[in-house]
Amino acid sequence: MKNKFKDIATLVVHAGNQIDPANNAIFTPIVTASSFIQPNLNEGGDFCYSRVSNPTRKAYESALAELEGGIYATATASGMAATNIVMELLPKDSHIIAMQGVYGGTWRLFDKLKGNTTGATVSYIDLNDEEKLIASIQENTNLIWIETPTNPLLELVDINKVCSIAKARGILTCVDNTFASAWNHQPLEMGADLVMLSTSKYIGGHSDLIGGAVIAHSELLAARLDFIKTTIGSIASPFDAYLALRGMKTLDVRMQRQCSNAQRIAEYLENHPAVARVYYPGLPSHPQHALCKKQMRSGGAVVTATLKGDLQGLKRFISGLRYFVLAESLGGVESMINHSASMSHAAMSKRSGKR
Repeated sequence: MKNKFKDIATLVVHAGNQIDPANNAIFTPIVTASSFIQPNLNEGGDFCYSRVSNPTRKAYESALAELEGGIYATATASGMAATNIVMELLPKDSHIIAMQGVYGGTWRLFDKLKGNTTGATVSYIDLNDEEKLIASIQENTNLIWIETPTNPLLELVDINKVCSIAKARGILTCVDNTFASAWNHQPLEMGADLVMLSTSKYIGGHSDLIGGAVIAHSELLAARLDFIKTTIGSIASPFDAYLALRGMKTLDVRMQRQCSNAQRIAEYLENHPAVARVYYPGLPSHPQHALCKKQMRSGGAVVTATLKGDLQGLKRFISGLRYFVLAESLGGVESMINHSASMSHAAMSKRSGKR
C-alpha cells in the first residue's frame, strides 16, 4: 500500500481505515463479538468469526500495513507469535541464515523449538560480511532473518544489500523492525519481503499490551500469511488491537523524544569514567555509524553500555537509579534498564558462557 501521506507524523494519525462505518465514530471502537450474523446462506458479510477477522483488528492491521509500506498486515498475540507465523511459511528441514546476536526469544524459537519440530537449521553470521553470507547459502536456505538494530548490542545490517543478495537467489527475507520501528526506517521499501514487529514496544508505546505483527507487500505472501493466521489462530485481541492503534497515533512525538534522549544519554555515558563501552549507532564511535546515517532516521531509542567493575557494582548502580526501572521490554513512555545477560538473553548467556 503506497503511503497516502509523505510525513510519518501525519501517517501515524491517519493511516488505515479507522472511522467506524456503522455510526461514523471518529475512532475505531472495541468490537468484542466472537461471531457476526450473516444475511443468509452464501450471503456473507464483511465479518463472520473473529479469529478470521474482526472490525477492530482489521482497522489496526490496515494502519500497520500502511505505516510499513505494505499491502497486508496480520496482528498477532505477541511478537514471538509473529515470528512463528513467518516460520510457518517455510517447508520442513529449511535452512535459515540469521544475524548474529539475535533476540534471545528468536534464538529459543529457532534452535530449541523449530529445530526439533520442523528440522530447521540456522546459521548465525554477520550478515554484513557479503562473502560469508554467500558462502552460507545452502540448497535448502529458505529464509534470511534480519534483525537490525540487534538486541542488545545494536549491530546494524545493510538491509538493501542483504535483500538484493537474497532476491537474486529466490530466498525470502524478513526484517525484525522492532528496535527501529517504521519511524526510523521502512524495510519493505529497501527490498525486504516481510517485516515482523513486536508491537508491545514502540507501536503500543505504553507498556500495557502484548502484541506482534507481520507485514507483507506481495499478494502471494499476503494470502499465505492470512491462511496461516486463520489456521493457527494466534491473533491479537480486539482490546489489544485498540490499544495499539491508539498508541500508534503518538508514535512520531514519542520517537522524536525517545531517540533524542537516547542520543544525549549515549554521549554522556561515552565520556563517563565508570563506563567501559557504549553501543549506540548514533555515536560516531559506533563501527556502523555511517550505515546508521544512511539507513536510519536516528540512532534509535535504546542505549547499551558495559560498566567497569563486577556484578555487585552493577546491582549498586541499578539500585541507585531514580527514574529508570529494572524491567524487561522497551518502547514505553517509562525509562527502563535491562541486564540482558541475566534477563532477556539468559538462555543464550548460559550456552555461550558470556556475561
